[in-house]
Amino acid sequence: MKTGILGKKVGMTNIFLENGDAIGVTVLKAGPCIVVNKREKNKDQYDALQLGFISIDDKKKKVSKPLKGYFEKQKVKPFRYVREFRFEDIEQYEVGKELKVDLFKEGEKVNVIGFSKGRGFAGSIKRHNFSGGPKTHGQKDYYRATGSIGATDAARVFKGQKLPGRMGNEKVKTKNIEIVKIDLDRNLILLKGAIPGPNNALVAVEKVS
Repeated sequence: MKTGILGKKVGMTNIFLENGDAIGVTVLKAGPCIVVNKREKNKDQYDALQLGFISIDDKKKKVSKPLKGYFEKQKVKPFRYVREFRFEDIEQYEVGKELKVDLFKEGEKVNVIGFSKGRGFAGSIKRHNFSGGPKTHGQKDYYRATGSIGATDAARVFKGQKLPGRMGNEKVKTKNIEIVKIDLDRNLILLKGAIPGPNNALVAVEKVS
């Protein structure tokens, strides 16, 4: 991911602009994130920063031994989420440095990456928006069925068929969302419109190149 920060989706609300218009916004609590590790071009072939979000108490045994050793090696406290972002000038960042929402500015366009709401196991009509079969002339059990899938003599089901299965919980990237307002004191970012995922879900906000 490009230059950005991690955050949690708080919810949606309405705010009024200076001209009196009311718009729907999504509230994110972004950061503060801590630099856990640095990827340098001369050693790792690219420049990037690993950011940690939401610290956890390792005394409650919520951290596995490999991760606990990794955090101890970097001399930082354990974090629940760790993601890597590409930063162009990483010389100004050191391990342990805190990053806040002042990375962005109001009016800037950003991309938001998250996971859509999980809907569980769903039929083909709900999952793929099929129209369904006829509901008259004795078709009492067919109108919610998938129907023909085209495999006449292959003795198998072709890959990629639109069939029932798990719906949602997929990685979604929403592009070019405008930042309406930034609250530095509370680490809040107000984005115009909706973003993927339920409330309290982890999201990544990245700059548009």
